[in-house]
Amino acid sequence: MQKKMPNAGGPAFYSPAEAAWLLGADLNSIHRAIRVGALRAVRRRSRLVIPAAELRRALGGGAR
Repeated sequence: MQKKMPNAGGPAFYSPAEAAWLLGADLNSIHRAIRVGALRAVRRRSRLVIPAAELRRALGGGAR
């Protein structure tokens, strides 16, 4: 039996390094934005990650 997930979409969370690449910013700028509260991040399994909806908001696409 094979389980397929059609239209699974992209990742739900991004690392700060991935977010920096997507936003075209420096990694230090991403960490600073998280620290001052301009960019929301959460801890998942002791790693700091940024929700995909938050990146959409930062890119100006709004959250769904």
